Amino acid sequence: MNESQALNLLKRNGFKHTRQREKLLDIFSTHDQYLSVNSIWKEFGKDFPGASYDTVYRNLYTMVELEILETTTLEGEKYFRFHCNIDGHHHHFICMDCGTTRPLRICPIDEVASDLPEYEIANHKFEVYGKCPECR
Repeated sequence: MNESQALNLLKRNGFKHTRQREKLLDIFSTHDQYLSVNSIWKEFGKDFPGASYDTVYRNLYTMVELEILETTTLEGEKYFRFHCNIDGHHHHFICMDCGTTRPLRICPIDEVASDLPEYEIANHKFEVYGKCPECR
C-alpha cells in the first residue's frame, strides 16, 4: 500500500481528504517499519501542534479497519505500519533494535489447530522478534 492508494481507499469509504490524514500517511510512507503512537504523535505534532491525541488515534484505527495499516503490540505498546504489499495471509519478522520488518510466508496455525481438535480458533497472531543482519 502507498499513500495515494490509501487516500483513494479512504475516499471510497466516505472519508474526506484532510491535511491531517495526508500527514499521517506521509509519516508511514517514509518509514518502512512499525511505529509507536508516541513517535507518530511527535512527528505529526510538528505540522499540527494543536491537534488532539485522540484525533490521531481515531485516524489510525480507521486506517486499520480499512486495512491501510497493520498493527502489532510490542512490550505492551501498540505499533502501526502500512499494510504490506504481500497478497494473502502472512506474518512478520520485526527487528527489536531498528524496527525493520520482513514478511514471513509461513504460518503455524494449521499445526496449532491440529493440536487443539476440540477447539474453534477465531483468530491468531504470529510474529517473530529479533535482530536484523544490520543490527546484529
